[in-house]
Amino acid sequence: MSANEFVRVDSSNARLVARRRMTSAELATWRLLVDTTAELRRVLGAELQETTLSPADYQVLLALTEANGKRMRSSELARTIDWERSRLSHHLGRMEGRQLIRRDGCATDSRGAEISLTAEGARVFRRATAPHMRSIKRHFADALTPEQFAALGGILHALQDHLDALGVAR
Repeated sequence: MSANEFVRVDSSNARLVARRRMTSAELATWRLLVDTTAELRRVLGAELQETTLSPADYQVLLALTEANGKRMRSSELARTIDWERSRLSHHLGRMEGRQLIRRDGCATDSRGAEISLTAEGARVFRRATAPHMRSIKRHFADALTPEQFAALGGILHALQDHLDALGVAR
């Protein structure tokens, strides 16, 4: 296939994309995306830890807070937060020791576990949410104009649609 040949990427709107190497400007933008999101995660994570929750704790508690009945099977939780089951199991053990979550046997599967948000977990999560949202606003939202937010939303939707079309989105 030559550099000028096209490949169908998105069958829903038949968009054609040329196969070619990325330009140096495209690579620089990719690197900027990777570096900036890593820096945002680092800064937001450090500030979140001042509330006694790690970013991983917050991710688990957020998923449970949003779940029906504030509980879910461990396998579903692992899928929801995109973690390997072994990582989740070890982390849940630490969170259970701090009484943030509770693990119970699953009524429908003796090998599975139901993870529940405890009253302490809900209290700690609520206490951490306001400062975390202020941190997100200060380090992310305040840097962008409404027009930039709209553009970024469009870009992120286009990327997600592209990943969906390639069959690699979760």
